[in-house]
Amino acid sequence: MKIALLFPGQGSQYVGMGKEFYDKYPKAKEIIDSAGDELKKIIFEGPEETLKITKYTQPAIFTVSMAVFEVLKENMDFSKHEFVSAGHSLGEYSALCAAGFFSFQDGLSAVKARGEFIQKASEANPGTMAAIMGMEKQAVEDICKQASALGVCEAVNFNSPGQIVIAGTVAAIQKAVELAAAAGAVKCVILNVSGPFHSSLMSPAADMMAEELKKYDFTEPSFFTYTNCDAALTKDSAIVKDKLVKQIKSAVKWDESVHNIISSGFESFVEVGPGKVLSGLLRRIDRSKKALNAEDCVSLEKTIEMLKAGA
Repeated sequence: MKIALLFPGQGSQYVGMGKEFYDKYPKAKEIIDSAGDELKKIIFEGPEETLKITKYTQPAIFTVSMAVFEVLKENMDFSKHEFVSAGHSLGEYSALCAAGFFSFQDGLSAVKARGEFIQKASEANPGTMAAIMGMEKQAVEDICKQASALGVCEAVNFNSPGQIVIAGTVAAIQKAVELAAAAGAVKCVILNVSGPFHSSLMSPAADMMAEELKKYDFTEPSFFTYTNCDAALTKDSAIVKDKLVKQIKSAVKWDESVHNIISSGFESFVEVGPGKVLSGLLRRIDRSKKALNAEDCVSLEKTIEMLKAGA
């Protein structure tokens, strides 16, 4: 069976995520414990306001996603299947780690640094994001161009047909939302985020990440990953660092990535980690496809059962 593993990004977190796995599976406990007592306490106890802070959110989601992945791996025979992975934004680190491009500890260290760099860039270059629903890509990009008269305004997440996220300075994003509503957008929502993620305002974070990634040695993976910045299947560990740097200040091409996975013959999808955001996007991208998920013990067991049955 050809299985695509999908890993969630920032926004999927919630207090208590991964606790069932921690209590039941030694491997999950080992991974979460190795992330440190402070992060473990925030993951399991919160408060939610602290978990939402970027420098904690990103390593928390990465840690829980990898704990869930390892449990999934322990409970099914990976040798019987062909895999690819993809992760949304931060989730790309989980996807690459699952594939074997780098170890969990190196991934955690890099993700912690990434979260701190993005938070610093957000404080230095304040901004926001908004979701535009019910408009075509070109129409959204035209609106961003108009709103750019007031500051940075860029389309940064192409999530699914009719769902595009924009990011930039507050005044420009507010203007873009007004323009989109006037142009007939089904819905426009200013997002509750701490910065203009994936926009050019994140360039300082990308520069810092380029230096950070020089510390790590990446290895050849056991399977390959579709990367956000180009929606391309990435096989070569030598170019992954450049893509991770570019990813911070470039649009997430999620819609295109999923289409490319489907075109490659992958019919089975499993969302690994907290939430079901990517499962929802998959249904909007291709209604004939449905993602299984592994978020808690019940969903894990159901997913393993269905995969074993060839679903």
